[in-house]
Amino acid sequence: MSGGTDVTDGWNWRQPQPPPAAPPPAGGSPWWSDALTDPWRDPYAPSAVVMPSAPISAGPQPEAVTNPDAPRRSLVPVLLICLLTALLAGGVGGALGYFFANGRGGGTQLGTPLAAPGAAQRAPDSLAGVAKQVQPSVVTVRVSGAIGSGFVATRDGYVITNDHVVEGADGTLSVSFSDGSTAGATLVGRDPESDIAVIKVSKGDLPAVQFGDSDSIAVGDPVLAFGSPLALNNTVTQGIVSALDRTIQAGDPGGTTRYYAAVQTDAAVNQGNSGGPLVDAAGRVIGVNSVIRSVGGTETEAGNIGLAFAIPINQAKRIAQDIIDTGKARRTVIGAEVSTGGTTGSSGAAGARLRSVQSAGPAATAGLKSGDVITKLDGHVLEDGTDLIALVRKYAPGSTVAVEYRRGTGTRSASVTLAADAK
Repeated sequence: MSGGTDVTDGWNWRQPQPPPAAPPPAGGSPWWSDALTDPWRDPYAPSAVVMPSAPISAGPQPEAVTNPDAPRRSLVPVLLICLLTALLAGGVGGALGYFFANGRGGGTQLGTPLAAPGAAQRAPDSLAGVAKQVQPSVVTVRVSGAIGSGFVATRDGYVITNDHVVEGADGTLSVSFSDGSTAGATLVGRDPESDIAVIKVSKGDLPAVQFGDSDSIAVGDPVLAFGSPLALNNTVTQGIVSALDRTIQAGDPGGTTRYYAAVQTDAAVNQGNSGGPLVDAAGRVIGVNSVIRSVGGTETEAGNIGLAFAIPINQAKRIAQDIIDTGKARRTVIGAEVSTGGTTGSSGAAGARLRSVQSAGPAATAGLKSGDVITKLDGHVLEDGTDLIALVRKYAPGSTVAVEYRRGTGTRSASVTLAADAK
């Protein structure tokens, strides 16, 4: 390009040769004489820009400056690659582990499930262990199309159940066991007022239950209820002892009135559980499931609401033994008639008012008279006559109990030795 300056990328750049030095102008200033070779001071000297090489330094180098507008490389692909690699490695490792653990080197094996370790093994004192122990002793009782429950009391085939389970039986009785086997049964005897009955299964060498002590249990103890609620055989429910000596008056209108000083539980109990065992955490029977409370207006509407009641096993076992030995049960009495259905006494205070006292009976022998109001029996506070009847029947004939009673405005105490009914 003529008449101008060349532009180059500098790849073949060379140091220009300086032109011949021009003589100093005549009459020039003396200050120029010491800078004849200074290119910055001599306007006639050739000029050049020399790029210095990078200095060599042992010290720290300055950080590179990153262009903020430059696109940044994403880490997502890297993370995805790592994740896929880990999954692949885990899958391969699991497959190899299964291959070598099973000692197979052949083709595909189908239909060979791995057994869960200890699937059928539970500690004997666990809930599952207790259920496994008790279940073979529980039976479903079938009476004329109705279904209830019961449990084997002796190895030779005596079974305890509720009286209301066998009520109306026409001779057709059968039981089924947890293993699905069935057997015929006959009615040995029943006691409507205590709601206990005994039947005899025509099968021997049966697994009998272990009996506990209903006088030694406490509120809060864990319990299991067994039976066939709503015809669902081999059902087990779990709860706690909710209350003790809960006095209950039950029975159909016009029928037998039953009294219980019951073990209350919140274990789920429904129709069909009647007669089945209530057991403690060691698998020992402490009660016979008998009554439920429900918000339903009729029996068909009744269902579990966490209020169920069992006859204490000490009472049930005693009555069952009487039935086996004699065909009938003894009923424990105090030798007096009482008012039921509310508070009594001239002051309206709670207690069981004696309407009459049998001469030479337990109450009369202890010094009680007609009109006295018993307020406590063996430490239990009485609200009305129902409490007295239910608690008295809990004890065996011949038991001696302490009573507190009111006579007029005074309070007295006595010891009463209970007796068996003359019936």
